[in-house]
Amino acid sequence: MKKVGFFRSIHFKFVIIYILLILIAMQIIGVYFVKKLEDTLMTNYQNSLKQRVNLLVYDIEEEMVKERGKEDPTEEEAIWKILDDYQTSDISEIRVIDGGSFRILGTSDPDNQGLVGQRTTELKIKRSIVLDKEESIIQVDTKRGKEVKRVWVQSTPIRSKGEVIGAVYLVAQVENIFSQMKDINKILATGTAIALIFTAILGILLAQTITRPISDMKKQALAMTRGNFTRKVKVYGYDEIGQLAITFNDLTKKLQEANATTEGEKRKLSSVISYMTDGVIATDRKGKIILINEPAAKILDVSRETVLSDPIVSVLGIEDEYTFEDLLEQQESVILDYSTKNKPYILRANFSVIQKDSGFVNGLIAVLHDITEQEKIEMERREFVANVSHELRTPLTTMRSYLDALAEGAWKDDEIAPQFLQTTQTETERMIRLVNDLLQLSKMDSTDYRLNKEWIDFPTFFSRIIDRFEFTKNQNVTFVRKLPKTSIFVEIDEDKVTQVLYNIISNAMKYSPEGGRIVFKVKEKDTEIVVSISDEGVGIPKNNLDKIFDRFYRVDKARTRKLGGTGLGLAIAKEMVTAHGGRIWATSVEGKGTTIYFTLPYDRNAEDDWS
Repeated sequence: MKKVGFFRSIHFKFVIIYILLILIAMQIIGVYFVKKLEDTLMTNYQNSLKQRVNLLVYDIEEEMVKERGKEDPTEEEAIWKILDDYQTSDISEIRVIDGGSFRILGTSDPDNQGLVGQRTTELKIKRSIVLDKEESIIQVDTKRGKEVKRVWVQSTPIRSKGEVIGAVYLVAQVENIFSQMKDINKILATGTAIALIFTAILGILLAQTITRPISDMKKQALAMTRGNFTRKVKVYGYDEIGQLAITFNDLTKKLQEANATTEGEKRKLSSVISYMTDGVIATDRKGKIILINEPAAKILDVSRETVLSDPIVSVLGIEDEYTFEDLLEQQESVILDYSTKNKPYILRANFSVIQKDSGFVNGLIAVLHDITEQEKIEMERREFVANVSHELRTPLTTMRSYLDALAEGAWKDDEIAPQFLQTTQTETERMIRLVNDLLQLSKMDSTDYRLNKEWIDFPTFFSRIIDRFEFTKNQNVTFVRKLPKTSIFVEIDEDKVTQVLYNIISNAMKYSPEGGRIVFKVKEKDTEIVVSISDEGVGIPKNNLDKIFDRFYRVDKARTRKLGGTGLGLAIAKEMVTAHGGRIWATSVEGKGTTIYFTLPYDRNAEDDWS
C-alpha cells in the first residue's frame, strides 16, 4: 500500500482543523463580545441621557403650561435657564420646540441663539410631535468638516393632560464609545494571534497521541482483509479510539442482538397501538392500511378486516380533497365532518410520517380524536360572543348618533335636545341592564354559586310581588290572582325567586295589549308547587317555544329591542329555577297569549313544622 504523504495525513489535517476551529471560535466570540459590548455601552449611555431628558421634559412642561404674570420671566427666558442647567460636555445641543407652531422656543447652544423663534425644519421633531412618540437615530455630524463625528439625535414629545404640546430635541456625542470599541478590537486581535501560536504547538502534540493508535489499528485491519478473522483488533486504551476497536470486535454479535430486539419491539408497538384509546391507523408507503386499532374502527364505524389494504384517503372519505402525497406533507390537523341533520359528529386527524434516517418514507400514521363536544362548545362560545357584541354595539351606535347630533348644535333646540338626551339615557340604562344580566349569568355559571335559602310562605310572598307591579304599572292591564287561601311554606332563596318572578311578569306586561289580563296561579302538588303567569299577548310560534329560554334568543328581535329587552331575562329565570331543583317551561297560542310555568320543590312534612 502506498505511503500517505505528510500533507495528506490525518496528523496534518488534525492540526490545521484544530487551528481553524480555534480561529473561528475566537472570531465568533470576538464579534459577539464586541457587538454586545457596543450595544451595552450605547444602551447604557442612551438610557442615562433619556433619564435626564425625562427630567428636562417635566421641567419644560411646567414652564409651558404655567400662567405667567407681568413680573415673571418670559417663556423663552425660563426655558433658556432650564436648558443652561442641563447642559453638559457630552451634550452638543438641546432645543425646545412648540408643538402647535413648530417654533423653536429655546436652544442650549450659544452659537444657535438666532434660531429661537424660527420654525424648525427637522423631520424627526415633526414626526415626534405628530405621532406622539420618541424619534432617535445615530448619524454623522456634518458640521465638523472632514472630521467624522457621530452623534445621537433624539426628539422626545412633551405631553400635558394627554396632549402633545411640544418636543425636546437632543444632540449628544457618541464618538467616544466608538473610539473605545476600536481599542478593544485591537486588543482582541493581538490576543487571537498569541492564542493561535500556542494552539498550533498543542495541536501537533495532541495529533501524535491520536494518530499513533490509528496507525496500529490500520495494520490489524489489513491483516483481516487477508482472511484472518481469528485475531481481534488490539485495544490500546479505553478512550474514543479504544472504544472504536472494542465496537469493531463486537459488531457481528451486536447486529444479531439488535435484529432480535427489533422484532420484539415491533410486537410491543403493535400491542400498544391495539390498546390505545385514541384511534390509530398505519399505512404502507403506498398509502394502504396495514394496521388499524379497535378505537379507530369504532370511530369510523368500519370493520378492521374489511379496511385492511384499502387506501386511507378512501376509508377517511377525503379522496376528493386530498391524495396520499398531500397527507405526507400535511403539517396541520385535518377536520373530518361526519355530521348528519340529527347528530353532529366531528373528528380531528393528525398525521405523522414514518421515515427512515435516510429520508425514505415507509408509511403514515394517522391518529383520530373525537372533537364533537369541543366543536359544539366552541360554536356556542363564538355565538355567545357575537350576541354580546351585537347587543352592546346597537345601543352604542344609537347613542353615538344622538350625541353627534347634539355636538353639531342640536342641544340648542329646546324641543329636540330633551328627546335626544332621553334616548341616550334609555340606551345607557339598556346597556347597564345587559351587563348586569351577563354578570348574573356569570355568577350562576361559576362553581361556587350558592343559594341563601329560608322558609317562605309562597302565596303571601307572590302576592307582594304582584302588588309592586300593580302599584307601578302605567298601562291598562288587569291583574287576576288565583292564589291559595292557605299558607304554603317552601325553602327558597327569596332574592333569586323574586328576580325570576320579576323577569317573567315584566315580559308578560311588555307583550300584553291595552285592556288585557295577566293571570297569576299557584297549584300545590305532592312534591312541588307549580307557579304560572299567563298573558293575552301575541303569543309565540310553536317552533320557537323551546328556544325562548336560550340566552339572547328573541322571537321578534325588532320589537324586543324596542321594548328594551336584553334577551337574557328568561335565561336567568331558567338558571335560577334549575338551581332550586325546579323546572321551567312555556305554552302559547299565537294571537291569544303565553303562559310561563315553573316549579319549586315542596315538602309537605316540612311545611307542617312551619305552619
